[in-house]
Amino acid sequence: MKHTIALALLLILGFFLTYLLLVAVKSRRRRSSQLALLPGPPGPSGWPIIGNLLQIIGKAPHRSLADLSRVYGPVMSLRLGSLATVVISSPDAAREVLKTLDHVLSGRTSSETVRAFGHHDVSIAWLPSTSSRWRLWRKVLATKLFSRERHKATKSVRSKKAKELITFIIERGERGFSVDIARACFITSLNVISNVVFSIDLGGYDPRASTELQDSLSRMMKIMGKPNLVNYFPSLEFLDIQGIRKEMKVCSERLFQIFQGLVNARIAERSSQTGPRDALRGDLLDSLIDLIQEEGSEVDMNDINHFLCDLFIAGTETNSTTVEWALAELLRNPEAMANAKVEINFIVGPNRYVRDSNLFEFPYLQAVVTETLRLHPPSPFLIPRKAESDTEILGYPIPENAQILVNAWAIGRDPSVWENAEQFEPERFLGRDIETIGKDFEMIPFGAGQRICPGISLALRIVPLMLASLIYSFEWHPKNVKKEVVEDLNMDETLGFTLHKTKPIYSDTLEKAYNYFY
Repeated sequence: MKHTIALALLLILGFFLTYLLLVAVKSRRRRSSQLALLPGPPGPSGWPIIGNLLQIIGKAPHRSLADLSRVYGPVMSLRLGSLATVVISSPDAAREVLKTLDHVLSGRTSSETVRAFGHHDVSIAWLPSTSSRWRLWRKVLATKLFSRERHKATKSVRSKKAKELITFIIERGERGFSVDIARACFITSLNVISNVVFSIDLGGYDPRASTELQDSLSRMMKIMGKPNLVNYFPSLEFLDIQGIRKEMKVCSERLFQIFQGLVNARIAERSSQTGPRDALRGDLLDSLIDLIQEEGSEVDMNDINHFLCDLFIAGTETNSTTVEWALAELLRNPEAMANAKVEINFIVGPNRYVRDSNLFEFPYLQAVVTETLRLHPPSPFLIPRKAESDTEILGYPIPENAQILVNAWAIGRDPSVWENAEQFEPERFLGRDIETIGKDFEMIPFGAGQRICPGISLALRIVPLMLASLIYSFEWHPKNVKKEVVEDLNMDETLGFTLHKTKPIYSDTLEKAYNYFY
């Protein structure tokens, strides 16, 4: 019996390898014919079938590709499995991709996790930038969520949620418990967004009683961050070897049921109202329901589900990991921490809490956030792009359907652009408007061009507010964080859904709150 099973496994493995070989040969022939007329971008030679995967595999592919780009140049050609891939690693090359050739290179390469629940066909992040649906969602975001008027109307929400973050840490400390800072900031970001959208909290700080939406989001982002064989060999998608497609479908259905319940409850609430229209809550959900109920509207509940999925996934872990990296860098640089604390204390005063309205009075803190984004962009490769037709980048021919990876991590550390590129020096950004990020292509943590992250203005309010609250409220000395973090302030990173610290920062039992009134 054992021999029979072993033989069957060998036959399956042989079939699998043969299939991979045929796919690879076919892909290589197609790629060779595409590049036959002109020499393509330089790049390392790869192995049969797998190409250059072994040269980048691991928890820090952004570093591996940055190292290779120092050898082969800022426009580098790779083969990742069956995907012809071009890696961009300089501001000039990024400007070509994200601005000059944006109309040709604005397509998207979708991952298996995105395709698993049809997100690539509906999501604003993957819709063609030429489509009317994409323009509609960008307009909704620009007018109903990220406009100056909406930021002003919701500033009290952000201030309240930042205060709740500090209160939670204090209460846990008084009971003798430490807090995972990134997780706590994740919940704060989640509740800011859920209040702007639904006017309610959808996250809970207590890990024993976390909410269903919180669990679904966390699980989806964990799945999205897993290495996935199918992303490099799309022809194997039907096999679902790692079970990722099935798991993602379950999580997305669960998330969409939550959204559907919230929408249905609001529609019922609106139907029962007898007062004037201005009695509505005026949050984003009311605007989305108005959009669905418009006569002749092309938007349905499926569109709303995917739109909300984009909002919550893009606006939670990206913010919390940035706060954690900023805090880690400040702990490693006591002088910078002292400068930030003096500035915040001077503006806020004693026995108060940091408000959203204080943020524009913190130039040094804003510089800390900008320097953190330069060194630690949440998504080091942004969202992969795809060439819609044959084109050229800095004189190198790029074939149609090639995947384009923009290494934002490498660009932010380019020594030809940044003096002391590897050092944390917030002073370099003093006097520079934080909202110019992405416009000069020297650092592009939010992307650039017409596909720049539409939520940049909200992120640049939530992150500084949480960070300022943490700096102001507590004395961040070595005694206030766990011993294993303090000894060498381990800065190892792991690339999952975002680029996060391998070892999280925890607050230890806090002996006292500092300057915080509660």
